[in-house]
Amino acid sequence: MSTVHRLTLADVLAEHGRSRPLVTAVVDGNVRLDYPALDRRVTALAGALATEGVGVGDRVLWVGRNSHRVLELLLACGRLGAIFCPANWRQSPDELSFVLTDLTPKVVVWEPSEAVEAARPPDGARWVPSGEEYERFLAGAVRGGPSEGEHEERSRGDGSPGLGDFGDDGAPVLALYTAAFDGRPNAALLSHAALIAHAASLLHVRQMEPGFTFLNSGPLFHVGTMMFCLATLLAGGTNVFTPTFDAEEVCRLIEAESCTQAFLFGQMIDAVVAANAGGRYNLKSLGFVSHSAEWDSMITVSDTPWCRSGMGGYGQTEVGGMLTFLGLAPGGAGYAGRPSPLVQVRLLDPADEEVPTGEVGEICARGKSIFSGYFNRPELNERKFRGGWHHTGDLGRREPDGTLTFVGPKLRMIKSGNENIYPAEVERALRSHPAVADAAVIGVPDERWRQAVKAIVVLKPDATADAGSIVGHTRGLLASYKKPRHVEFTDAIPKKGFTPDYDALDELYGGGAYPGT
Repeated sequence: MSTVHRLTLADVLAEHGRSRPLVTAVVDGNVRLDYPALDRRVTALAGALATEGVGVGDRVLWVGRNSHRVLELLLACGRLGAIFCPANWRQSPDELSFVLTDLTPKVVVWEPSEAVEAARPPDGARWVPSGEEYERFLAGAVRGGPSEGEHEERSRGDGSPGLGDFGDDGAPVLALYTAAFDGRPNAALLSHAALIAHAASLLHVRQMEPGFTFLNSGPLFHVGTMMFCLATLLAGGTNVFTPTFDAEEVCRLIEAESCTQAFLFGQMIDAVVAANAGGRYNLKSLGFVSHSAEWDSMITVSDTPWCRSGMGGYGQTEVGGMLTFLGLAPGGAGYAGRPSPLVQVRLLDPADEEVPTGEVGEICARGKSIFSGYFNRPELNERKFRGGWHHTGDLGRREPDGTLTFVGPKLRMIKSGNENIYPAEVERALRSHPAVADAAVIGVPDERWRQAVKAIVVLKPDATADAGSIVGHTRGLLASYKKPRHVEFTDAIPKKGFTPDYDALDELYGGGAYPGT
């Protein structure tokens, strides 16, 4: 492609190094880097990765908590035309083993943990611990990574489809695992162009101004945190990193770094309010949505479009974060707002024909921020992209004023806290128990988390097991938030054909509070 029209994430960083030389780019504990310093580290890191054979289309995996190194690795992969994946560090060894086998990374940067040690294969990728050895790895590059002028000179040259040449801003650079349609997750691939387009939309709706400072207090393997991290980068703001959510540390960092935005939702906000009882920390720099009288008195209730309409809209990983924004439809009838100006949205019936206003159809989209497909899933990609539209798998309705309402997923999904849980994934783990003949999973209302996972289990003849052993078995196979909170035993699971009749199960066992209801 012509370099005249190219803009990669690495190009954004390089430009900030020139145009914002005095702006702090990242804060992480004792680490403070301005944009030129971050650019130099990314260049060196790209060189170090290149010495390990990382090139166009190769994968680099991060397994660890939040860190400025996540952003460095993403940008370094962007310099090389490689793909970076921040893995869910809360995964079980079984889940992590699947990711390693599926993604086949050339380099894994990791924080030591029992899950990683159990999942780590005996050979294959270069494994780099995230602490001092990572710093030595970065500093030990024979030469710096490729500069802007080298972008067009390097390409894979093996005809790999969908990867593009080095420096192609349409090439995938970020992989985020999501959507366990068949019991295993899939890695959604997002290109430079898609991420920059989404960041530009978010920058507009949140009205990011000079000095914008984002606290990465949610996991960076989650698109909700990553999208704000990258919008902050695009805006030339400051990204502040904290390893995991800790309410008091969040308070301290907001005050110390004058954070203007953070990844926070209901339960997290309540925890911050409790940690700041008596107003020990000054949180007034934080421009956020109204939540409660106590919260509102601690922060500055923002009047930006993002905050005054309640934050959000409709989104998913595959669209870079948000497809529609409530902030673009103040007072609108639809609960999901209006689409980003960089996408088109259609609501289609099973024959892929557009449904009339007021009728429910599948939310389908195309445009600048849409993902490139799932890694190594050609048949799934063909289904999802049929007719030139991304079929989200979610149902929506167009209201008479043109706004959109999210109705719910076509595929049954449980929403616990801010996490998506697919029954097929949990059912696969349950059925691997030696005493289980069959199992199905539903979501039941939960006062704290909105929904909790309930397992309906059929035991094999003459087999015995109690709820504790069933849950304990899944603990070794699933991330903690996915394991059942409730277990009920039955003689048979009602079916529709070969699949569980989830409506009947909801009626029998108290299911409810699903997304969109």
